[in-house]
Amino acid sequence: MAKFLKIALWNANGLLQHKDEIKIFLDHNAIDILLVSETHFTDRTYLRIPHYNAYFTNHPDNTAHAGTGILIKNNISHYELPKFEKNFLQATAIKVKMKAYELTVAAVYCPPRHNIKEESFYEFFRTLGNKFIAGGDYNCKNTQWGSRLTTTKGRELSKIIRNQQYSFLSTGTPTYWPSDPDKIPDLLDFYITSGISTSYMDIVPSYDLSSDHTPVIATISTEVVNKKTIPRLHNRRTDWADYRMKIEQAINLHISLKTPDELDIALTNFINILKEAALHATPIPTTQTRSINIPTEIKKLIADKRRARKTWQLSHAPADRTVYNRATNKLRAEIKKSRELTLHNYLRNLNRYDNSIWTPVKSTKKPIVPVSPLKIQIDGRPDRWARSDKEKAELFAAHLSKVFMPNASHPDQEIENDITTLPPNIPTIKIFSPKEIKEEIGFLNIKKAPGIDKITPKMMKELPKKGLVMLTYIYNAMLRLSIWPKQLKTAEIILIPKPGKDPKELSSYRPISLLSIINKLFEKLLLRRLNMDLKPDEWMPPHQFGFRNHHSTIQQTHRIIHKINQALEDKQYCTSIFIDVSQAFDKVWHDGLLFKIKKVLPIKYFRLLKSYLSDRKFRTRVKEEVSSNFIIQSGVPQGSVLGPILYVLFTTDLPTTTYTTTGTFADDTVILASHDDPATASQRLQSHLDQVESWLKKWRIHINETKSVQVTFTMRKEQCPAVHINNTEIPQSSTVKYLGLHLDSRLTWKQHITKKRKQVDLKVKDIHWIIGSKSSTSLDSKVLLYKTIIKPIWTYGIELWGCASKSNIAIMQRRQSKILRMITNAPWYVSNQTLHDDLNVPFVKEVIQERSIKHHDKLGHHSNTLLQPLLEQQQRRRLKKLWPADLLDG
Repeated sequence: MAKFLKIALWNANGLLQHKDEIKIFLDHNAIDILLVSETHFTDRTYLRIPHYNAYFTNHPDNTAHAGTGILIKNNISHYELPKFEKNFLQATAIKVKMKAYELTVAAVYCPPRHNIKEESFYEFFRTLGNKFIAGGDYNCKNTQWGSRLTTTKGRELSKIIRNQQYSFLSTGTPTYWPSDPDKIPDLLDFYITSGISTSYMDIVPSYDLSSDHTPVIATISTEVVNKKTIPRLHNRRTDWADYRMKIEQAINLHISLKTPDELDIALTNFINILKEAALHATPIPTTQTRSINIPTEIKKLIADKRRARKTWQLSHAPADRTVYNRATNKLRAEIKKSRELTLHNYLRNLNRYDNSIWTPVKSTKKPIVPVSPLKIQIDGRPDRWARSDKEKAELFAAHLSKVFMPNASHPDQEIENDITTLPPNIPTIKIFSPKEIKEEIGFLNIKKAPGIDKITPKMMKELPKKGLVMLTYIYNAMLRLSIWPKQLKTAEIILIPKPGKDPKELSSYRPISLLSIINKLFEKLLLRRLNMDLKPDEWMPPHQFGFRNHHSTIQQTHRIIHKINQALEDKQYCTSIFIDVSQAFDKVWHDGLLFKIKKVLPIKYFRLLKSYLSDRKFRTRVKEEVSSNFIIQSGVPQGSVLGPILYVLFTTDLPTTTYTTTGTFADDTVILASHDDPATASQRLQSHLDQVESWLKKWRIHINETKSVQVTFTMRKEQCPAVHINNTEIPQSSTVKYLGLHLDSRLTWKQHITKKRKQVDLKVKDIHWIIGSKSSTSLDSKVLLYKTIIKPIWTYGIELWGCASKSNIAIMQRRQSKILRMITNAPWYVSNQTLHDDLNVPFVKEVIQERSIKHHDKLGHHSNTLLQPLLEQQQRRRLKKLWPADLLDG
């Protein structure tokens, strides 16, 4: 717990250009919080400083001027407050946890052209609470805080300070140093405080940063609460031999596992033994002070610049200004040179053999945006804000508890009676052996996050023989008793912001469920047993390609475009609907699912799966804070092994007809109908949809009618009539994205290729600093990154979109050639053929043929009869359009 809080304020006049200076300034002065005015940021700008969290407020017009920001050490406990975005004032505010109270810290910028009145200042300050420190460039002059004169805006700010009994904190010396010698330096940057005694504060100017404003550093004598860290049971220094020994000593194999209570106690003890053993075998990590290694030459130049600036500010002589400018430019050049040299050495040492080449690729992703304050709505209207992490966690949990509820419908007595009636003498599931469990543990990914019990895959892999036997006892007791212990039925959910969505809305976050590794391991073993007793092909409909071995998105899409190609060749209209199911996995009706489990799966699995679905709970976590536990009343467990299979089982009886084509991949559903007459084609599709509509109502499944799409595939101008679901007309479109591929009404693939080219351009831009012509990364590593990071973007589905015209294929070929030329920095006279040959990179047309051969080879040995027609080749065709089978010949 720190005894002092060091806060600096600074008008950057454009923050990005000072990024390197800021890193050195923060480290050199041990700054805890930096308040920045005039960031000049927009929504597309982001900044990342190591070991600091960043928060920004832009000007309301979202152009690169004005704005504020806060950089705060990431080990200080804090949370963001709502942004204040007005034309006359922008402010970024956070709440910092002290030992005795919470302090609001705000960065402020008031543009000079706005004449702000007392009421406008009060509108801002009342959002900060009773205890705050708000620093920045107020552009308010008043002799009270050391300005050389008093302006109207300064008088208005003085009124609010006096009337609200605030205090100001300033150096009393100029902070604004205009480059124009005819203008006079003045004090514009200072702090305003409330609820804090100024006797506990100290303030000094700084001369380390280069803009027309000098930084001001305030030190507050107080105890700052550091963030609670999420406990980790082991690290790189864990003694795994000691871990195994402790487990061997602690486990007692002579226990009774005949009742659910005994099973719960045994599992709880087993988890605790593993956790205690890991903690005992792991030394307590020592806190290391992170600092930047500043070269001696740069330290000397910083001192020279400080002296030159101080001299100029005292004399204000042009000659001294020239000396100061030279010192500033020399320091900037040296910092840039040092950074470039460090980057050059870093990139030069990257290689594939020690896997170092992948580290910078992972870091090119934008940092996760912190969860901003969330709107709390009452009766559909914004009521207040959830600000702290605890409030956010509870709000997310309350929101998700409404999501995990079945869609409303009338009770079905037949289903309720059926799932409560079981036949006598139900056989038991075959028990597991320690050898089976050990084998499955070997397949665990050690990088997977632990669940609520904090048991990691690494801890499972290091289990000694006695621990493995105990785990076998527990798993077999679960099979024998048909009980899923409650400890394994609680999920911890974290939430990730959806790109491009409003971060203040609850619906703008995607839930990620973290389940116990012990639970996942048992699910994998149980699924293996289930597949032995009943093969998936025996109960899954042939049109379902999701979560099924040897079935892929490309194969399913090939089925769909094969039907479309047939219709285009026969001069037919092929009308289709791509159905969007609303919250498909979260709204699965448990009673309906149990009814189908009983009808489809062997009866010996029913009681265990019923226990698996019942009394499930979840809690949400925001940073280190967690919510209360909430009950899950619907849905299949997200992130689980059995969840996807159970969803497929729930939808296995989706109605099909002989006059339409149905394709499903998990919840992605498409139905097609073809005919010479457009009205008849739509009539066939509507007839099928009427059956689907009745089925949806029976099983309490809702679809998004407005997000579903109807597309008519035809070479003609006429469109098929619209179809309806739930008395709602389905929107019509000429294009649709299905399983990652963009299909247009004439199946030209031009839109798909164009979008993929844009995705390639964005990815190249992200990693240009690694693979660009001026990068010192080895050529071997650059080519490897192209093949593994960029090439898969456009090769996905190439077995199908390779049917595009030569002119469209050339779009992607030109992009590949340009990238290879950039990677090698090849001169103009080196041909593309030479580049491809020397780098061992095939041309696009060669990739098309190679992938098509592999794709059709798999189709030839496939067990699903729906894929057999895809191998048939028509010798004569009316249209010159290529089919996927034509790509085999190149």
